[in-house]
Amino acid sequence: MKSLTKLKSVPLRVCSRTLGSDHAHARVAPKSEPPAIIPSDEAAVPKHFNEPVKMMASEAMVETFVRQKVNTVFGIVGSAFMDALDLFPEAGIRFLAVQHEQNAVHMADGYSRISGKHGVCTAQNGPGISNFVTGVAAAYWAHSPVVVMTPEAGTLTKGHGGFQEVDQLPLFEPITKYQGHVNNPARMAEITNRAFDIALSERGPTQINVPRDYFYHEGLYQIPAPSVPEKAAGGPKSIRAAVDLIRHAKNPVILAGGGVTMAGAEDEVAELAALLSAPIAVTYLHNDAVPADNPLYAGPLGYQGSQAAMYSLRDADVVIALGTRLSPFGTLPQYGEDYYPTQAKVIQVEADGRRIGTSKKVDVGICGDVKLAAKEMTEALKAGGPLASDENKAERLIKFTELKDAWTAKLDDITYANVDACTDRIRPRHALRALEKGLVPDSIVSTDIGNICSVSNSYLKFNHKGPSMLAAMTFGNCGYSFPAAMGAKVAAPHRNCVAYVGDGAWGMQLNEVMTCIRENVPTTAVVFNNGQWGAEKKNQVLWFGDRYVGSQLDNPWSYAEIARSMYAEGITCTHVDQVTDALSQATKNQEEGKTTVIEVMVTKELGDPFRRDAMKLPVRHLEKYKNTCQDSESSTGQPTDL
Repeated sequence: MKSLTKLKSVPLRVCSRTLGSDHAHARVAPKSEPPAIIPSDEAAVPKHFNEPVKMMASEAMVETFVRQKVNTVFGIVGSAFMDALDLFPEAGIRFLAVQHEQNAVHMADGYSRISGKHGVCTAQNGPGISNFVTGVAAAYWAHSPVVVMTPEAGTLTKGHGGFQEVDQLPLFEPITKYQGHVNNPARMAEITNRAFDIALSERGPTQINVPRDYFYHEGLYQIPAPSVPEKAAGGPKSIRAAVDLIRHAKNPVILAGGGVTMAGAEDEVAELAALLSAPIAVTYLHNDAVPADNPLYAGPLGYQGSQAAMYSLRDADVVIALGTRLSPFGTLPQYGEDYYPTQAKVIQVEADGRRIGTSKKVDVGICGDVKLAAKEMTEALKAGGPLASDENKAERLIKFTELKDAWTAKLDDITYANVDACTDRIRPRHALRALEKGLVPDSIVSTDIGNICSVSNSYLKFNHKGPSMLAAMTFGNCGYSFPAAMGAKVAAPHRNCVAYVGDGAWGMQLNEVMTCIRENVPTTAVVFNNGQWGAEKKNQVLWFGDRYVGSQLDNPWSYAEIARSMYAEGITCTHVDQVTDALSQATKNQEEGKTTVIEVMVTKELGDPFRRDAMKLPVRHLEKYKNTCQDSESSTGQPTDL
């Protein structure tokens, strides 16, 4: 391990804690490992790319990685795949060793979503692989092309209940697009290659399951070339039907989802919106689907989203849903209003045909690539007759401007309400606004699940094209944000990567600060310290008589101090004036190769509940429990220890 460079401590003026000299250490990130490169010179192409060549099965797997242009694998070292691991340095593949296998998958997830390439992870058979499950489920619902290589117990001992044995295929069956079990070592390259191809073409995680003794097989292998199926806009009939609906729409609204970013379709969506003068709402946790500086950008739907987006959608007569599966969670009522239009015609463009019309009624479903579909519809609309939406264009734009202005004013009101009453703590919304101001252009933000992190949906805006927002999506697991931000940093070392996380979920991922230091992955974590599992405590406030069972967190320590003990930088903010400057300092630290944990001391104030649709006041019949009955919700909606 390289020696640590001791840096002179420079106190941050605005922060209540300074960086002590004993902890002011950092490692500067080196240049990335050289990627695996396929020579452009035909004569230099390896012989085994064109014809069978004698090699070990482990060599066949690694060379398949090389041909798929893998340059990073996340995981924890294990004997089960060590024969292949030993080849990584010579193959130009960096093995990034993590602290927990779940986090390896989240890193691969973040890496894949930012790079547009495969994210790859591996671990020891049995307990190492079972730790992958949560991360793979999150990647599945995020449509991330993560390839999970799972070595398993050897063929001669499988079924004996031996050391670190578990049946690994059933674990991942419902959360993968493809499971490739290497049932014969001669098929190592074939099955490995197929897992990579399907992960990208079907946008989701795939599994390569390999009995550990098969790595030592010797045979003839030819490494197959990657297969990239040609994409299409969708069926001509469905495209024509969609164009006809749009042409006669008087108040069309575009709903842009994650598929827009995945397909690189921001320009095509913007062109369609401009043609129709249609507001563009973005789906929950896809605030980066369209640059926020587009004049037709309405903001995000979903939890604590933009009322301008919600009211635009509510009034639509035709909804053009592009690159979204129309998740039911992302369209739940907000601010006391069920805004999803029930009378509007809905056009859904989705690459996965099984998701069309699954959760919402759809009038026209287009199974196709959103970039190509948006372009084809725009061209057809331009070439055809007049647009009904042109007749009231000026009126609609005036109303849309009024909706945006009203939402901006309302958001300011709820952001700055009662802030003067806070002395040693910061209101969560006030902190989120200060962070919004401190984010530099081209930043990547990864948000965890939780009350404050989810309220950030009101504030996160991205004025640049390309993937910039990461979240665990509808799987909603804690512990996602920081490792995903780390994976993003590996994919895009030049971009500022920031994770938002509550103090509860931070306990599941703070160990990866050590990985940042060891592996030179400078990343910033913003930890909201309010001493509670806020999202669950909100339920206890509203429906369970303020009986806080399991939701209180006694934090006698400082997370900034813990970070400094790990040789990272640590900053604690107790006043809102410190927050923006702290993030600016963390951004500078990241440019210098340093990881920073910003501990933001926030009040116990809580936002709206996530699942009002799923909660009820408790009813008890046994006498011993009748004192826990509730006949009404909390009158204040806030904790008694606020």
